[in-house]
This record gives sequence, structure tokens and C-alpha cells, in this order.
Amino acid sequence: MAHAFDGMFDLAMPWWAFVLRACIVYFILLLLIRASGKRTMGQFTPFDMLLVVLLGNAVQNALLGQDTSVGGGLLLAATLLLLNWLVGLVSARSARMEALVEGVPVLLARDGKVYKDVLRRELISRADFDKAMRESGVEDLDDIRMAVLETNGHITLVTRDRS
Repeated sequence: MAHAFDGMFDLAMPWWAFVLRACIVYFILLLLIRASGKRTMGQFTPFDMLLVVLLGNAVQNALLGQDTSVGGGLLLAATLLLLNWLVGLVSARSARMEALVEGVPVLLARDGKVYKDVLRRELISRADFDKAMRESGVEDLDDIRMAVLETNGHITLVTRDRS
């Protein structure tokens, strides 16, 4: 008679295949997410949550193959966490790697002039820009000395000193 625990820890492929699959999927997803733009990551909406869930489902088979073992799932989780930690560590110690992974801040406006082509390229609507102005207590474009899209997707407004 078969037990419920039979095969629970039997891997369907060698351990290194899980690690290799995790590395490939991790770095390809990192590139895809990075290519989607800073603003996407800064505005975490219900649609973004749906995207995260669907991405997880889409790459499940690429990670696990035919494996359904507890050991395989835990090995993948540990590998992904380790990769994330290593990318964070290397990014913290290398400005070039940080710029590659995180991106660089982008100037959206200067001295009251909004760069509409930059807004369009960064997928920021004028409504989003106006919302950032309201949240910063800025009422007039002429009050803006500089507006920057930060690497985390938030818009920082630096105002003129009007004293």
C-alpha cells in the first residue's frame, strides 16, 4: 500500500538542474522587469499584482519541470532567495551593477518646464505628474526647480526657494 509520503522528497532531476533553471529564469525575469520601466515598479496597482501572480504561474514549469517534490520546491526557493541576496550584495558594492539592476534617476522637468518626451518614454501620464505635484504641495509648474523619476518609480519634486 502506498503512503502519502512516498516520493515526497524524490527529485525528478538532478539538484544542479533546479539551480540552473532557477538562475536562468531569475535573470531573464530580472531583465524583462527592468525593461518594463521604473514607473511600472513604482505604481503597484491591482493589475501589477495580477501580473506578478501570472508571471509566477507562467514560469512554474520552467522552474520545476515535472518535479512536484517538496525537496525540489525548497531547493528552488532557496536558490531564488540566494540569487536575490547575491544581486543585492553585488549591487550595493558596485555602482555599475546597481545602475544596471536598479537603473538611474531620470530628469522629468527643470525650471518649470516639463519634458513631455521623457514622460512619454518613461510611461508617465500627465495625470501622474500632476498627482506628484499635488502630493508635494506644488501648485504651479513655475515652482518646480527639478522633477526626477527615482529608480524606485516615485517622482521627487524639488521646488524653488520662494522666500
